[in-house]
Amino acid sequence: MAFLKTKERYKERFSLLLLDLEEYYFEQHTAHQVTPRSAKQRKIRGSFKVCSRSVIFDPEDNAEPILKILLRDCKKIEVVEKEENPFTETKPSAISILCGQVFYIKESNVIAPYRNERGVKKVTFQLEVWSKTEDVVQTLLQLHRASRLEKLGDQTAMIAANLQSRLARSSFDKNCLQNVVEKPHTERAVEMVMPLVTNPGHVCITDENLYFQPLNGYPEQVIQIKLHRVRRIYKRRHGLRPLGLEVFCTENDFCSDIYLKFYNTADRDEIYYYIATFLENHVTEHTAESYMLQWQRGHLSNYQYLLHLNNLADRSCNDLSQYPVFPWVIADYSSTQLDMTNSDTFRDLSKPVGALNKERLERLLARYRGMPEPRFMYGSHYSSPGYVLFYLVRVAPEHMLCLQNGRYDHADRMFNSIGETWKNCLDGATDFKELIPEFYGSDSTFLENKLSLDLGRRQNGSSVSDVILPPWASDPSDFLQKNKAALESQYVSEHLHEWIDLVFGFKQRGSEAVVAHNVFHPLTYEGGINCDSIEDPDQRIAMLTQILEFGQTPKQLFTSPHPQRITPRFHNITRSPSINTPLDELSPVSQSEDSSFEDLTEESRKFAWANMGNLKVLSSHKIHKETVTGFAVTRDGTAIFSTSQDSTLKMFSKELKDFQRSVSLSNMALSSCLMLADGKTVVCSSWDNNVYFYSIPYGRRQDTLMGHDDAVSEMCWCDGRLYTASWDSTVKVWQCASDGSSSHRRSQFELLAELEHDAGVNTIRMNPAGTLLVSGCKDGTATIWDTSSYGILQQVHCHSGTIHHMDFSPDSRHILSVGADSCLKVMDVQTGMVISSVKAEEEQRCFCWDGNSVLCGGQSGDLLLWDLLSNTVTRRISAHSGAVTAMWMNDLCNTVITGGEDRQIIFWKLQC
Repeated sequence: MAFLKTKERYKERFSLLLLDLEEYYFEQHTAHQVTPRSAKQRKIRGSFKVCSRSVIFDPEDNAEPILKILLRDCKKIEVVEKEENPFTETKPSAISILCGQVFYIKESNVIAPYRNERGVKKVTFQLEVWSKTEDVVQTLLQLHRASRLEKLGDQTAMIAANLQSRLARSSFDKNCLQNVVEKPHTERAVEMVMPLVTNPGHVCITDENLYFQPLNGYPEQVIQIKLHRVRRIYKRRHGLRPLGLEVFCTENDFCSDIYLKFYNTADRDEIYYYIATFLENHVTEHTAESYMLQWQRGHLSNYQYLLHLNNLADRSCNDLSQYPVFPWVIADYSSTQLDMTNSDTFRDLSKPVGALNKERLERLLARYRGMPEPRFMYGSHYSSPGYVLFYLVRVAPEHMLCLQNGRYDHADRMFNSIGETWKNCLDGATDFKELIPEFYGSDSTFLENKLSLDLGRRQNGSSVSDVILPPWASDPSDFLQKNKAALESQYVSEHLHEWIDLVFGFKQRGSEAVVAHNVFHPLTYEGGINCDSIEDPDQRIAMLTQILEFGQTPKQLFTSPHPQRITPRFHNITRSPSINTPLDELSPVSQSEDSSFEDLTEESRKFAWANMGNLKVLSSHKIHKETVTGFAVTRDGTAIFSTSQDSTLKMFSKELKDFQRSVSLSNMALSSCLMLADGKTVVCSSWDNNVYFYSIPYGRRQDTLMGHDDAVSEMCWCDGRLYTASWDSTVKVWQCASDGSSSHRRSQFELLAELEHDAGVNTIRMNPAGTLLVSGCKDGTATIWDTSSYGILQQVHCHSGTIHHMDFSPDSRHILSVGADSCLKVMDVQTGMVISSVKAEEEQRCFCWDGNSVLCGGQSGDLLLWDLLSNTVTRRISAHSGAVTAMWMNDLCNTVITGGEDRQIIFWKLQC
């Protein structure tokens, strides 16, 4: 189990879970409990622990019970003075406590509900260090006075003052540093956060380590974390305030190495930024969008992605009020076989649990409509400390006893059966709980009563033992295995984004939440209330306690629809384009008649991209007088055409390794060029507002298209249609038909559509199937168009300046863009969401990409190989002496041509 890992290191019977909620353990003293037994006293040696609201005595003999005395139940606490009679054995001074009740815990060393013995009782303890007796009694009297104050706020304030005094009088012991040459950076008073409890102490951070030293020396004198082992750090909300910091030394585990709560945000942020600065060269900082990209493209499993989203949304296994939340995915708990090819096997992930039962939902909505503001549909949450421990009681019984004042829940309300629990979530009037990560893990012990706990008897007379599994599961391990398989199944992969929209996304709050029947109590949402603004301390504490026990909604990570995962099924979708076709049904790839050849080509491309860092220069040539702007290559690769701002189109012979033709098509710069499908015509765009057609066989300009009112910036060609982008804020679509009287002249240009923009269009690209067009403008806006209807599908302002270049991923699911703001942005085609954004050190002017990796041409003239999954530059290759302005890559991705402001054309070959 996740949060039990730290506990495994400590085998003591005592635990902070023996304290009440919000209670502190201050100090311990070796002592003897003195019990009268007929004529002879009996002494039991153990540890006398002073806590903020109680005294706990933990005997060394495990057969003896742990004693807990609440300070509020104490009638008298005093020092019993030692006897000075020289004729009798000296009796040391002792602590005498007269109380109204005593709790006996772990009797016979068995985890069980606490036994409460009521009635006036006198308990006596002798400290082994007699001299400390008076000081301990004074401390107890001070805490006793706090516990007897009428108002809870006054009690809390007095205890907090005592704690801060202790922290101020102590500091981190520098003798605990592992290395004498370590340089301490800062030290702060903090609390280490664990499920249901916190432990005050001091954090010290050096140039090598992070140390935590508990004020009470429990569970060990110092906890050390080497900074070079840290993989992730997160700022956390704790108690609804931005005070938490969680440190992970693993990449995919959801159990952290330490969770610290600071007393003010500035201290938390100072430590966070120090560690972040230390890690910036070692660890990649991931965002929700970067994880989304990895998940979409199959680099993260559904389980891993949900863990990362939970982490980013402030969910932590150390905070049961914000424990990671996972969905129910299976709806069939009665069949003997689990059919994962049947959609009825699965839960509808587009609805919250409370909306899965239509009849119950209608009752809830009727109540909701008649409710005064603020209204909510569900009176309980889908995740709370009680629900987490409901599932984990068999492995975390002491946590349950801590939460419920030393008692288990009623046997019939325990986690008895998977099927019963699911049924109650569907039918129960107040049960809307989701699952926890353990249901998709590998440790099935939470389903088995391996500790032989006495969890009570149900009304039918049966005792609560192992969880009853559905018929399709042969044992707990088999259940988890099939549950995991369901989570990673085709159906769930296709619909998980819908559940993410509800829990982490745009349907979490606001009008979309109302439409989705996903409205919980306003206090559960981040920012729903500012507890610090409540002046009355009693009301503030009561409100905070209510919120923490009720459960909290995760931090909202997405404000627009979450993209769907790319699964193999989508590659078989075909369509007839129409204006009514949903965007996610647009064909992402063209079908190949020879699938085996296509597979071989795809493998070649993957291999090429895996080795793209091995690009080597074949040759370089300076054949233009100004910046190179574009390339067009014949199908056989023997002739390369290039355009330049020097207004010329030049042809370079690969065989002769020299340029053969130079044609001046305009008196202004040529901005781009492309090769028509016949392989006989090169089309060039110009800043003089025209498009020129150049005949390769005849070696001359064969036609001119005068179609714009400003410079033509870029072009695309597909199925006899020419798409021209211009700084006049339009993209025009032309049908080009050949004149029958001349075999070498094009004279008919029919304008099919004019796509209006709010700024000059600087770049356009089509997806491989020709069904989508994307245009990028000088104001940073990207627009996705349906080429069958010429309607806008998405429009996103994704850059703060001119967009230099854009292109679709090979599967048409994503669009990458680079701009004058030096950012690389990945946009999801289906939703228009910018799912990845990274700021480069310089402007990137052009690129080729495979959906995961990008070969960019930068302003400095270097080629940069980016890994978009980690948003890092994996290789920098020296290329041009000025900005790289044009790039071409062949179909097998093993040959590259680049051009730059230095007027050079460089030919590259992949060396594997």
